[in-house]
Amino acid sequence: MQHTTMPAPALPESRQANNFNLIRLALALLVIVSHTPEMMDGNRSRELLSLLTGGFSFGEFAVDGFFLLSGFLILQSWDSQPSALPYLRKRLLRIVPGYLLAALLCAFVVGPLAAPAGYFAAIWPRGLGWSLLTLDIPATPAVFAGSHYASVNGAMWTIRYEFLCYLVLLALGLAGLLRRRALMAVLLTAVLLLYAATACGALRPLGLDADCRQFPMLRFLAFFGAGMLYCRWRAQLRFQPHWAALAAVVLALGIWLGFAELSLLAGGSYLFFYLAFHGPSWLAPWRRLPDISYGVYLYGWPAGKLLLWYVPGLGQGAATVLTMVLAGVCGLFSWYLVEKPALRLKSPRRPLPASDASFA
Repeated sequence: MQHTTMPAPALPESRQANNFNLIRLALALLVIVSHTPEMMDGNRSRELLSLLTGGFSFGEFAVDGFFLLSGFLILQSWDSQPSALPYLRKRLLRIVPGYLLAALLCAFVVGPLAAPAGYFAAIWPRGLGWSLLTLDIPATPAVFAGSHYASVNGAMWTIRYEFLCYLVLLALGLAGLLRRRALMAVLLTAVLLLYAATACGALRPLGLDADCRQFPMLRFLAFFGAGMLYCRWRAQLRFQPHWAALAAVVLALGIWLGFAELSLLAGGSYLFFYLAFHGPSWLAPWRRLPDISYGVYLYGWPAGKLLLWYVPGLGQGAATVLTMVLAGVCGLFSWYLVEKPALRLKSPRRPLPASDASFA
């Protein structure tokens, strides 16, 4: 999107080719920035982006960004091997091991630390098992009594929607629609328009509010679908600086005027992929870092809740920074002990492409 043309970005194949891992880590940290004051206050009165926009939070911004990037990367993964069983194997190996470890630690370590005696006796095995099977927040006895958002891991609710988006992509692939760009564009554009109509309040008479709270899958599928469209048309796109600046202005104005998620789709999406492929040169050294973003996202909530539970006098800034540190350490352990070994099982004889390590 600039007057001078540049070659289309090459398909990212290695950690040195793009900034996806760094962007995802930044988004995971933004979730912590958003959740910490809400955990402390029970509302968004001190959540920075909510203060500036009147309601839209950094957490919502980050989750939307996760789904946007995921749509691009997961379609790229399908294109590399468009077959149902290998695709499902890859997706399960990417999302489930890290989730299961975090969920079990939340249920059997975090829970007892935040509950009175008798916690283990009160566990409902069937409920816990079903929540794990459906990639939901672990179903546990009452925890963090008397605190705001008394959940063992309130960030995990998005994981099942991420996997549902994987299944939607699989269905489109098996139907042959991912090979037919025109039909794919029509279908995903219809999803985007439906979401835009909902976000503008046009579908309130049908029971869908502007935040799609009754049907979050529509919101997530819109961002996931937008990422798919960027992937499918990446050879035709031109990622250039002054168009990125214009996209940033569109994003900022939309957020300011109360159309945050629409502006994130319209302008923010271009900005995300511009930074992924053509970010500033000083980002290059960060590309060699391990991909701990999934772990940071999974452990940010329990780390923050436990920190505030045992050290209730912490200020917002100190609590945010310490939660980031704790989540980062947990993310490192998750990456090296669980996620990276699981990813090697995707294709044991082939090197692991960094760009395939996506989540939401």
